[in-house]
Amino acid sequence: MVVTPFKVSGKLDYDRLIKEFGTERITEKLKEQIYKIAGERNVYLERDLFFSHRDLGWILNEYEKGNKFVIYTGRGPSGHTHIGHLVPWMFTKWFQDRFKTRLYFQMTNDEKYFFNDHLSLDDVKKYTYENTLDLLALGFEPEDTYIIQDIEHIDMLYEIAVEVARKVTFSTVKATFGFDNSTNIGSIWHPAIQAVPAFIHSWIYGVNTPCIIPCAIDQDPFWRVTRDVAEKMGYYKPASIQCTFVPGLKEGGKMSASEPMSAIFTTDTPKLAKKKVMAAFTGGRTTVEEQRKLGANPDICSVYKYYNFIFMPDDKDLANIEQKCRSGELLCGECKQILAPMMMEFLEKHQAAREEVKDRVEEFSAARLREDIRR
Repeated sequence: MVVTPFKVSGKLDYDRLIKEFGTERITEKLKEQIYKIAGERNVYLERDLFFSHRDLGWILNEYEKGNKFVIYTGRGPSGHTHIGHLVPWMFTKWFQDRFKTRLYFQMTNDEKYFFNDHLSLDDVKKYTYENTLDLLALGFEPEDTYIIQDIEHIDMLYEIAVEVARKVTFSTVKATFGFDNSTNIGSIWHPAIQAVPAFIHSWIYGVNTPCIIPCAIDQDPFWRVTRDVAEKMGYYKPASIQCTFVPGLKEGGKMSASEPMSAIFTTDTPKLAKKKVMAAFTGGRTTVEEQRKLGANPDICSVYKYYNFIFMPDDKDLANIEQKCRSGELLCGECKQILAPMMMEFLEKHQAAREEVKDRVEEFSAARLREDIRR
């Protein structure tokens, strides 16, 4: 198993990741504290799709004392958005709505330029725009959502970034990210830029404000570096809440943009999405007769995982699919035929929403913050 901000491969062991990264598992007590404040339960927490955290209990306690937090998350725009990217964004939307707080969303287009030799500046700017449409299609509102584009908004980020950079040694980023003598200096510098949104609200408004970062577990190394310097700069350490990976449609691993047939992209036609679903890896047996007799294994089935992550929020519906799968009553082809129209409908609605937000992108720009910075 390899899990870094730049590569995820092998059979994933989330308990091992918690131990290696030094995070903590989200307890039932913490879930109940969230639900008490939010006023409703959340399927991503109930199913342990968000499973790990740093300082979640502390930030919830601060909130209950009246010390509101801001949310920070982001996207490295190196390609088209796939379904796996949407899951933490959908959770972020729920979290923002229920806690009534501001979101800073960072598009790290500089990072993707530094780390991917095949991408031009025009490429990362294009994907920044495309990915922004996918984010906004989920229903975020501009009043409390600020999208930071690193290249375009560097003037707002630079002062905080240089403070971070002076406090982070090369040996730290080398050990944390595996950098070596062949690593370009942009990549070495980037963790300082990625730390900025955790502090930007406090810096602009002059009030030390807690921050929580919803993200996939592979991004945790960035926040370890950020947390190391936070108190030295006079800020709270950012809390974080981490999710598992949406699996790819092939056997093993996460959904990856580098393997087009393993991923459902938000720009896929419904017809292509159906084709990918029908070719997906399942936990079925070799023959129909064997599967009728022994049943299939949903634990390794990518189709079942999609029900679990997105398409069956009702636990009774999910349990029914699982029971029919394990008993052999439902064959894999039949199960795919259930998922395919769900996926197609989801994409049709999402793509329609993308079209509707095309003329609203500027409403969400973090450029609005320049006025507050000047005050």
